[in-house]
Amino acid sequence: MGIVAGAGLGRGNYFGRMELGMCGGTTVSTSCQNCCLEARSSLLKISLGTTFHLLKSSSVRQFPRKTSAGWCAARRVNATIATGNGAFTGGNRTEDISEALSRVVPPFQSEKDSAVFRVILAAIASVALAAEKQRRREKTEVPLDALRQGRLVESRLVYRQTFVIRSYEIGADRTASIEAMMNHFQETALNHVWMSGLAGDGFGATHAMSRNNLIWVVTRMQVHVEQYPVWGNVVEMDTWVGASKKNGMRRDWLVRDLKTGQILARATSTWVTMNKETRKLSKMPEEVRAEISPHFHERSAMNDQSEVTQRISKINGSAEYVHSGLMPRRSDLDMNQHVNNVKYIGWMLETVPPAVLDRYELATMTLEYRRECGQSDMVQSLTSLESSTSDQSQGTASSSESNGPSNGECNGASSTGSKGTSNGFPHATAPPTRMHEIKDTDAGDLRFVHLLRMESDGTEIVRGRTRWRPKN
Repeated sequence: MGIVAGAGLGRGNYFGRMELGMCGGTTVSTSCQNCCLEARSSLLKISLGTTFHLLKSSSVRQFPRKTSAGWCAARRVNATIATGNGAFTGGNRTEDISEALSRVVPPFQSEKDSAVFRVILAAIASVALAAEKQRRREKTEVPLDALRQGRLVESRLVYRQTFVIRSYEIGADRTASIEAMMNHFQETALNHVWMSGLAGDGFGATHAMSRNNLIWVVTRMQVHVEQYPVWGNVVEMDTWVGASKKNGMRRDWLVRDLKTGQILARATSTWVTMNKETRKLSKMPEEVRAEISPHFHERSAMNDQSEVTQRISKINGSAEYVHSGLMPRRSDLDMNQHVNNVKYIGWMLETVPPAVLDRYELATMTLEYRRECGQSDMVQSLTSLESSTSDQSQGTASSSESNGPSNGECNGASSTGSKGTSNGFPHATAPPTRMHEIKDTDAGDLRFVHLLRMESDGTEIVRGRTRWRPKN
């Protein structure tokens, strides 16, 4: 029988001699039929692309054989069944293999010959079955994306990605900032769309949305941080989508420490579609719903659903802390040509007193997005303690429902001309008693309400609520 090893490296015949062209022409000889069968069984390979190394059975091991130094190399040779003259028969059909064997293998002379050949066929069948199972598994499982370090899990409904917390994502306390966390939320959401095969030509828009000239806009988002990762930590982030009422889509996130598995943060958001040209909200077309609904996952990342739906109080009258003159930069715009939603968080936190930032950390944040903001818009940021806001809403009858300027006090200057500066922006000076109260607070959480609005006419952009816990 001729055995093709690599490019014709090995040839042999049934009656006792086999030569291998490996290792500088090393020759291996066998002196009996059974030993030749062992040599052939050790070097079998069919067109499945898998090399077989048959373990020697006890019945074969007892036969005498004469071996030179190249025998170990022979066991590593990739061999394929060939015809009697050494020419490859081609194909991997069963009839091809049977025909080749019938030409070179005479009828078995003993029961031992039959047993050895049955072992060979059993090995062929087992590896063929394993190869078929592997082929089917590769068709159903999505491999790890080497560039994004992400993959689809849980029946392809959840996108999972790992991140390393970089030095430019941390603050003075070496922990990741809330803006860094939000940027990772956005990145995993976009990668999820891409990995699912839905990505059109927009910023996370699907194929059907691109055909209908639609884009995604976020209307509400809530983030709960249990523990901030520190510089160098590796975090694992899961994200998935679900239905939200009639025209919306919900997207959730769950963040874990990759090493310990500890839950670090949870987040949920609501998204609707907007017409890219008219910049008006649009009803979700059935074409879009049919495209995304197979990817919906009925699971919630948030434990407390009551806090998710709780509305945010208005800031009526004058706010305690105000920053005016916030101007978007070109780098603040995203592919949809409006200020990215993560940028609003930085503006909102500009008005949080330094005493709070030094002694507290942000635990929970809820945002309600009211309208988009362009590069030419001038923005004003207002913040008040939630308790004082509720007092103002009850005691101020003349407050504007549109949260417009009241007697000039929300524009950075009071009627008495009191003015201060912080980070280059004018702001209303907070009452000394309120600042003293915040400085001396050692226990308990603080709650603030926030508002971003157009400085020109007071139109609301974002409402926010934050809860701050004392740092450890």
